[in-house]
Amino acid sequence: MKKIITYGTFDLLHPGHINLLRRAKEIGDFLIVGVSTDDFNHKKNKDAYHPFDSRKVIVEAIKYVDKVIPETNWNQKVDDIIKYDIDLFVIGDDWKGKFNFLERYCDVIYLPRTDGISSSKIKKDRF
Repeated sequence: MKKIITYGTFDLLHPGHINLLRRAKEIGDFLIVGVSTDDFNHKKNKDAYHPFDSRKVIVEAIKYVDKVIPETNWNQKVDDIIKYDIDLFVIGDDWKGKFNFLERYCDVIYLPRTDGISSSKIKKDRF
């Protein structure tokens, strides 16, 4: 069984999020999603509209997702990869090159983002 992991805030869920999760799941058999906690987002100077518990429930309901875990800090990725015996780390290509160090532990793929949509754009356009 090929295990995949990805991370994100997953606030203001949109088709770009779904596309990323669908494509990640198509590559493997079991998809784990690390959802950033409110405290971690605060440390990243990122405010989410929905609190962590709500975002976790939403991501758990997506048919491509097999397991949701809290993302509490930048450094947990290596531990998660080892703990869950991950084969592939997947993230949007806006992070290209930032997680190459994980190649010591698993394969890394940067997937193209969905053009014209992002949570930042939604916040700017709507709020």
